Amino acid sequence: MVGQDLKSIQADAQKQMAVDTAHKTGWKRGALLSLNLAQGGSRNWAAGAEKFSLAFAGSANLFANYIHNKWSWNNNLSLNYALVNTTSLGVRKNDDRIDFFSRVGYALGPNFDLSGIVTFRSQFSDAFEYNYLGAGLQHRISGLFAPAYITVAPGITWKPVNYFNVFISPISARWVIVSNNPYSYYYQGGVSPTGQVETPLATTYGVDPGQKVKIEIGAFLSANFNKEICKNVVYISRLDLYSNYLKDKRLGDIGDGQSRPENVSVYWTNAIAMKVNKWLQVTYNLDLIYDDDIRQFGPNLNSAGLQVRSLLGVGFAAKF
Repeated sequence: MVGQDLKSIQADAQKQMAVDTAHKTGWKRGALLSLNLAQGGSRNWAAGAEKFSLAFAGSANLFANYIHNKWSWNNNLSLNYALVNTTSLGVRKNDDRIDFFSRVGYALGPNFDLSGIVTFRSQFSDAFEYNYLGAGLQHRISGLFAPAYITVAPGITWKPVNYFNVFISPISARWVIVSNNPYSYYYQGGVSPTGQVETPLATTYGVDPGQKVKIEIGAFLSANFNKEICKNVVYISRLDLYSNYLKDKRLGDIGDGQSRPENVSVYWTNAIAMKVNKWLQVTYNLDLIYDDDIRQFGPNLNSAGLQVRSLLGVGFAAKF
């Protein structure tokens, strides 16, 4: 009975994110839903600790894949949201992601497809800086469609094994959108009482706030890995690289109107899922982003920087 349960767990883990070699034709759909909760507290703790903390994290990974003769169509939607509530800081968001990936392909051979890809990334709710201008002010720095990224790319997919593939497009289009309150000034008119001029939110993402959308033309690469690396442990990774060929038309002191294709935008998301039993799962997520257009870091909050986010969770998971 125990051996049978382990086999069932292993089979579930292998199929979490649509890696299914038995799928030969027609539609294959599924979803993995997870909910993680953590609560902590202390009283008279000399080493120092929050009196109360509560963390919530929810995620949904949905896929719908279609195969017909030499044609294939793969769709994946990842939704993540997490909040932390502590006595000293109140409620803060520490994960928020909408990520859609769609690829249609026509097989040119056993390892190569002629492909087209569409991707979309944004978030659900506003995020804030909590010490704006060094004055302890709460200032909006992102939100739904602030920004959003849409990429459309034709190219070739190389599939050496069923758990790893690389898509390459020498010419693709990417739209950077900041249409939801693109100025987001804290002060009326964007000028503080001391005369300090605020930078529009859209500008910190390389977008003219008056136009709300910037188009880029460049090269795009997407590498995907999805494998059970050991019993009941699945590793899922996606790396997207984008190089913009066009001249930089950013405003103010952010850009000088030059083309810099060597400044590659990086989006790398990683997830490890460890199945404990049918309903209990341990997950670890690590995301890294670098985009030279995102200028919100450094001592003057106008420099690019590597963005890193990690989240460890233990909770309930359900697969459909």
